[in-house]
Amino acid sequence: MSGLVLGVDSGGTKTVAALVAPDAGIVSLRHLPSFDPTADGDWAAEIAALAASVGDADLQASAFGLPFHGEVEAYSEAQIAAVRLHFPNNAIVENDVRIAFDGAFACGAGALILAGTGSMAWASLGEPDSSHIRVGGWGDIFGDEGSAYWLGREVLALLSRHIDGREPSPAFAAKMFAAMDIEPDQLMAWCYGLENRRSGIAGLARHVTSLATGGDSVASSLLERAAAELSEQLIIAWRRCGGTTPIRWSYAGGVFNAAVVPDHMATRLGALPSTPRLPPVGGAALRAARLAGWAVDDAWVDRLDAALRSALA
Repeated sequence: MSGLVLGVDSGGTKTVAALVAPDAGIVSLRHLPSFDPTADGDWAAEIAALAASVGDADLQASAFGLPFHGEVEAYSEAQIAAVRLHFPNNAIVENDVRIAFDGAFACGAGALILAGTGSMAWASLGEPDSSHIRVGGWGDIFGDEGSAYWLGREVLALLSRHIDGREPSPAFAAKMFAAMDIEPDQLMAWCYGLENRRSGIAGLARHVTSLATGGDSVASSLLERAAAELSEQLIIAWRRCGGTTPIRWSYAGGVFNAAVVPDHMATRLGALPSTPRLPPVGGAALRAARLAGWAVDDAWVDRLDAALRSALA
């Protein structure tokens, strides 16, 4: 084995790119803006900038996990074109949830639920001819249940009903307004004045997690509802790909920073989650290594996991 491979994981809020050596060592790890084609900003220019930063490295293969890929044809075509333009040799483009799935199970069998800015379940039995089933991921306008954006949207709805007197929740509202650093009559201006509404609203989920950890019952209820929504997606995806009980599942994304979410899901699913073999960017690096023809095995995956977790810490 020689050269390097590049793994890229881009979600609705940020991008992580890792250059990986044949021994699974991390040559570089970069944190970049999101390559989300629906957000403000020139995502294609960010891909060009990433290529420039790689420079004349002996790149053997690259794998990109990109938001909205495979969901909207025009976006998918533009993403493939941008990657091929700047990474013309041995590059693949996948949906970011597929890449997270590949990381969680090292391309084996299982069902992954990703809940970051958006949400989606992805499942497969892991054989060469196995189908890959996705459930959810319909975007913030009418989907992404259980995601950070969904939690933020629910918070805004609760706050508006509290202000109106339709659903008074004084303790929760006071703590949320303080966390947002606004007065109640500034709620609409805060929301519609956001430069990036999707990531701004999703950011409210961090406050929900903090309040739930502090014992707020309304915040805790929101996280329990999120767990129910995510569990439903996972069950359907696993069933549709032909999986049997008990479900083999794992998770990725910032919503799971709230430990109560996987705990509630484990109760609903009747099974504890599997620890992800690799973080999502590791799934991209693994796919790139296989594309390069490297002889990767379980020991290589373990070394990559240790290297990435140290670099990401």
